[in-house]
Amino acid sequence: MTRIEKRFATLKEKGEKALITFITAGDPDMGSTERLIYALEEAGADMIELGIPFSDPMADGPTIQASSERALKGGVTIEDVLALVKRVRKRSEIPIILFGYYNPIFAYGVERFSADAREAGVDGLLVVDLPPEEADELKKHTDREGLDLIFLLTPTSDERRMRLVARKARGFIYYVSVTGVTGTRDRLPEDVRLYVERARRFTDLPIGVGFGVSGPEQARTLSQWADGIIVGSAIVKIIERWGRSERLLEEVKAFVRSLKEAMESRVYEA
Repeated sequence: MTRIEKRFATLKEKGEKALITFITAGDPDMGSTERLIYALEEAGADMIELGIPFSDPMADGPTIQASSERALKGGVTIEDVLALVKRVRKRSEIPIILFGYYNPIFAYGVERFSADAREAGVDGLLVVDLPPEEADELKKHTDREGLDLIFLLTPTSDERRMRLVARKARGFIYYVSVTGVTGTRDRLPEDVRLYVERARRFTDLPIGVGFGVSGPEQARTLSQWADGIIVGSAIVKIIERWGRSERLLEEVKAFVRSLKEAMESRVYEA
């Protein structure tokens, strides 16, 4: 059982849902990223999505694109990201999922990357531009190393795609609540619940919902039927605002606490 599977199982036993928080490695710098991981865990995050900076993050909106640009200007590499995870593992067992694009991983070497990620203490991998139809080469190595390879479903996914993702995914399935790129939204589509329930017909894996979750009320609502809530852009905006300020960690922790408290206070619909 991976850390991701164990965390979902533990939360399910307690009747809770997973709060999965995203930050970009190296934004505003690597030291701050390490401190942010510990702060996120302290504030109630159950898992961390750690973005690998990339020069052409086509699935990301302007907020996360800008965070990736800031990290790249600081010279952050895949090697730096893996070294960061290795340092974190000396203090924390929180599940860590690397979020990135295939080009840097391919250039690094998929076999080498999978082995190095496992050795560093990575638990899962989400390659946003690698569809399941083209993922067998990477999946061969991630499976061998015991890494959970996570795939996306979207509002346009048909039953064939749902079956394919259900067959190939490990850890959990990431449901993209809106079409388009990442970013906060004032409102989420009303049919998210229907799509999540439809996807459950094809898998026993937990389903996490992300893209567009901007605050506690949306987290509370989505946690009524999703197994996990993924929040990225709203946190990255706080990082962008406060940068290296002494207030950064407290501002991030206050926001994440508000999300977790809202999720724990949800009222299930009949």
